[in-house]
Order: sequence, then structure tokens, then C-alpha cells
Amino acid sequence: MAIVNILQDFPILNQVNKDGKRLCFLDSAATSQKPETVIESMNHYYRTMNANIHRGIYQIAEQATEAYEKSREKIQEFIHAGSSREIIFTRNTTESINLVANTWGKQNLKKGDLIILSEMEHHANLIPWQILASDKGISLEFIPVQENGQLNLSEYQRLLNLQPKLVCVSGMSNVLGTVPPVKQMAVDAHKAGALFLVDGAQMIPHRKVDVQDIDADFFAFSAHKMLGPTGIGALYGKEALLESMPPFLGGGDMISKVFLRSFTTNELPYKFEAGTPSIAEAIGFGAAIDYLNQIGMDAIWQHEVEITKYAIQELQKVPGLKIVGPTDGVRGSAVSFTLDYAHPHDVAQILDSEYICVRAGHHCAMPLHTRFSVPATTRASFYLYNTLDEVDRLKTGLEKVYHFFG
Repeated sequence: MAIVNILQDFPILNQVNKDGKRLCFLDSAATSQKPETVIESMNHYYRTMNANIHRGIYQIAEQATEAYEKSREKIQEFIHAGSSREIIFTRNTTESINLVANTWGKQNLKKGDLIILSEMEHHANLIPWQILASDKGISLEFIPVQENGQLNLSEYQRLLNLQPKLVCVSGMSNVLGTVPPVKQMAVDAHKAGALFLVDGAQMIPHRKVDVQDIDADFFAFSAHKMLGPTGIGALYGKEALLESMPPFLGGGDMISKVFLRSFTTNELPYKFEAGTPSIAEAIGFGAAIDYLNQIGMDAIWQHEVEITKYAIQELQKVPGLKIVGPTDGVRGSAVSFTLDYAHPHDVAQILDSEYICVRAGHHCAMPLHTRFSVPATTRASFYLYNTLDEVDRLKTGLEKVYHFFG
């Protein structure tokens, strides 16, 4: 399947407004659009096998259970996990990271212990550790972000000498597009005796991920960033670690036996999946992975490299525009920028009048914006369904902003 011929697969992207302009969606870092196959896979579940899983012995319940667990296996294969037991369904990346903080963190960290993060982390990979630090008296230290948007890896090495227990870093910045060398960072973390967690929400939609090659101890991600539905995500954890961790939530399906005053936990992965799960969404998650596999992650990455390079080249021609983050080298497809004569919210509103969707604000990364001394940025983020023509539309829209404000 050619990347250039897939727009018809996404119903929403064929919308045309009253002025005859086709929807130009440049906010995939916030959430991606869904192909017809994902939408229909969820409809098929509700229409043909809507039943709870892991309990019923009647035919449609067994069909639903099989479809749900097949999606887990697809995720395992997609990220090259060693076993489907290492794939925990959660609501999203945020819940996945909170799960680790509230189980492994509470069980294994004590007052005075250190966690290393970076200045570019999304709030989802920052606040859970702040809460834990407040509760347990542990310390947080941060890898600085340099002016070019790259992590200061020399400072990372210095921080590792402080003997941290855990390193948590984004696999790709949702603001800067920065792609840290997570494989080498994991090697260095393990040499220092620390576990290594990757916030993979922005990484996994765009590049091949092999959690065993990275040697990540935990890897968290969301379906809705990678063509899947909202309300479901996953946590990968090494099996031995997951086995040693206490349960996160209590209730049905995460138990083996229950007595009035005690219980025993279920086996992995169900130990961490309390209550009726998001069954239709899990099935949609699996359909999204099928779609990504059909196109190929290498093809998606190369497509985005071309679009992002062109976007940076063209956007820098807009008067007063400054890109926040790397402008060359290996980087992701989230391009954030400021205009010295217009607030990001005004920029987004004018672009919306052209039926162009971009994000304006701090993108759940307020400390990173503080680092660059800007209250907010405008962000255009590209994905497999975007085209060079849409970059041209964005540039034209920004020129309209310039003529209005500049």
C-alpha cells in the first residue's frame, strides 16, 4: 500500500467545509485519525459478539475473548515483547506510568532514592513521579535540554553517578520532536543499577519499536496516537518485574481466589486488569496494528522524514517564525514554533478558518516551555496520511497570520 494513496481509508479526512476546503489535520501528536478498518472492527464486535470476556462459556463470549486476546498478541509481536504475559492493557500511557509508580515504585523505592527524568517530559511522565516523591521522600533529578533541543547526555552520565533507582525518559518529544538515544541510555542506566522506563506514546506510532533490543524494563503507550481508539493503552514490562509487583487496582478478573479477609492475585497479565476492560477498543487497537503493519513502519518513518524536512524548510521562510527544537538530524514529526507577533491561540484560530487543525498551548509540557522562556507554542504534527501539499497549505495559512498581525 502506497502512503500517497491512503486518504480514502480515513473517512474524516475526506470532509470538505462550506468553503470547499478539505480538512487538513496536523494534530496527530495529540490524537491520530482512524482508518475505516479500525472503526469497522469495533462496530463488528458490538454487532456480532458483544459479550463480556474471560467468563462466559457461550459462543459469542468465547469469540469476544479470542478477539481481545488476539489483539494482545498483535501488540506483543508489534513491539517484539518476549511474551503476551508482558502486555498489560491500560486506559492510556498516563495510566501505564501511574501503574508502575504505584506498584513497583511504592514497593521498591524508599526515602533518599533517586529517579532521573528529563526536562522535556510530558506531564504524564512527570506528575506520577512527583506524587511518589512527595509520598516517599525520594529525589528527582532532570537531564537538561540544550538550546538545540537535544538532551545533555554528558549531564546524564553525571546524574547516573548518583546511583539512581529508575530512569524515565520519552522516546520522542511531543513538543521538540527530539529522539533521544534510548537504547544507549538504557545500557548506561542498567550499568548504574537503575531500571529504565520509556514513555513511548510519541515514538511507537512512527518508528519500529523492539523493547528487547532497547532493553526497556517498562514501555508505556496509547492506542489513539497510532490510529487506534481512545480509552485504551498498554504497558510492557519485563515478566519477572511484573510478577514481583503488587496489583494496581482491585476487583474482578485480577483475582484467583477471594475470601472475606484476603485474596490471591490472578496470573499475568490479568493481575493488573481489574474489572470489565475496554473490549471493543482492544479489538480496534489490534486492527490499528494490522493497518500499520500493512503499510510498514519503515515506510511510515521515511514518509514522515520527508514531510518534516520539507515543513521545517518552508516554515522557516515565514517572517518572525522560530522553530523550538531540532531543525536538522534525526527528529520526529512534531514541529513546534512561535511567531514574534502573534499568540499561538490566535495562530490556531486563523488556521482553523482555513480548515487546518494545529495545536496551541504548552502541550502538557509546561516545564519544557519554561526552559525555552515561552508560555506556549503552535504545533503542527504530521503522520502517515499527511502530504506535502498540506505543508504548503500550512505555510499559506501562516502567511495570512503574518499579514493580519505582522
